[in-house]
Amino acid sequence: MSEARIIPINAEQRAEGDRGAEEAVAPTRRNGRRVTAKPAPKTSAKAGSQGPKAAPASAPRATERAGSEAEDRDHPRVEPPETLRDMGSFVTGKSAESKAPAEAAPARPAVVPEPPAEPQRTLPTEPETEQGDEWERKLAGALAFLRRRLTGEYEVDEFGFDAELTGTILAAPFRPLYDKWFRVEATGMENVPEKGGALIVANHSGTIALDGVITALALLDHHPGRRHLRMLGADLVFKTPFVGEFARKAGNTLACQADAERLLSNGELVGVYPEGFKGVGKPFSERYKLQRFGRGGFVSSALKTKAPIIPCSIVGAEEIYPMLGNSKLLARLMGAPYFPLTPTFPWLGPLGLIPLPSKWYIEFGEPIDTAPLADRADDPMLVFNVADQVRETIQQTLYRLLMKRKSVFL
Repeated sequence: MSEARIIPINAEQRAEGDRGAEEAVAPTRRNGRRVTAKPAPKTSAKAGSQGPKAAPASAPRATERAGSEAEDRDHPRVEPPETLRDMGSFVTGKSAESKAPAEAAPARPAVVPEPPAEPQRTLPTEPETEQGDEWERKLAGALAFLRRRLTGEYEVDEFGFDAELTGTILAAPFRPLYDKWFRVEATGMENVPEKGGALIVANHSGTIALDGVITALALLDHHPGRRHLRMLGADLVFKTPFVGEFARKAGNTLACQADAERLLSNGELVGVYPEGFKGVGKPFSERYKLQRFGRGGFVSSALKTKAPIIPCSIVGAEEIYPMLGNSKLLARLMGAPYFPLTPTFPWLGPLGLIPLPSKWYIEFGEPIDTAPLADRADDPMLVFNVADQVRETIQQTLYRLLMKRKSVFL
C-alpha cells in the first residue's frame, strides 16, 4: 500500500476555497427557472479513492470573480414580479399577453363583508290579514251608507220599500238567528226564478211571525239572484207603532189583491201566508196542521199576472214559542187577535221573548205554471182547486221534513 501524500494549505487559501464553494452552491437562474448548482465533491483523504480532483487552492481570486461575472452575463437575473397579476408569467416564463382570453384565469371575487342580520319581524298570518281587510271593507261600506243617507242619495219605490236599508240595517239583527240560533237549511232555491214575478205561498206559525222574516232572509242572502221577498201582511201589522214603518221600509204591503197584482206585474217576488192569524196563533197541540186558506185570492192574482206559484214549507217555527194557552181577556184589552201563554212568557218578563233554538228547514217546491189558466182567473171553482192543490203540496212536504228532522233542536 502506498502512503497518502498530504499537501499543506495555508489559512488564506482555505478561506478562498470555502468562498468559492459557497459561490458555486449559490442558485442561478436559467431561462426564468431557478437552478441550484451542486457543490463540488471534497477530495478523499485516501490516496486510492476515485472522483473529480479538487480545484487547486492556489487559483487567484480575480479568476473566480471573472468567472462569476461571465456566468451572470450568460444567465441574467430575473427580478420577481411586483404584482400578483404577473406571477403566472414569472413562473412559466411566458408573457401574460400570449395567453388566449378564454384561458385566462377568472378573477377572484372581492370579499364583501356581510351586513349585520336584522331582527326577524313577525308577519301577520293570512287569516288575520283577510280578517283585517274584511273589517276595512265593512267600515268603508258603513261610511258610504251613512253618506248616502245624509245626502238623500237612495231610492224608495211607490210602496215605501228601501232596498238598501233593508239589506244593511233591518236584516242585520236576524242574520245571527238564521245562521247560529235556528241553523236554517233552505233547499229548492233553484225553483225560485232569478228575475220576474213569482208568488211564494207558505204555511204560517210561531205565535210571532218570525217565519216570514227568516224566509225573506233566506232568499236575500242565499238565493243566486239575491231577491227581496215582498210579503203581504194584515192591517194590524201596519197599524202597530214602529212595526208598521219598518214593515213598509222592508217592502211589505197590505194583503189585498190589488197590491199583489201590482207587485207581480212589476216583476217582484211576492210572499203570502194564506192561513193568516189562524195559523200563527193556533195552539201547540195543532202544530203543523194547516188551517183553511181562505177564499184563494192569491191564486186569482197569480192567474191574472201569469206568475208561477211556488209552494213553501217551513218546519221549526212551531216550537220557538210553544203556545200553551190564550188569554182572550188580555187580547181584547190590547186589541190583538190572541194573547199567547208560553212556557216562558209572560212568566219571565222580557226574557220570555227569547225564542227557543229549534232546528229549521225551509223548502221551496216546484213552481205551478199559471200561464195556461190565465183566461180563467175569474172562475171560482178553478181558483179553489188550485188553492187546495197548493195547500196539499205544502202539507205533504211538512210531513216529509218532520220525518227528516232528528229532534226539535237538532
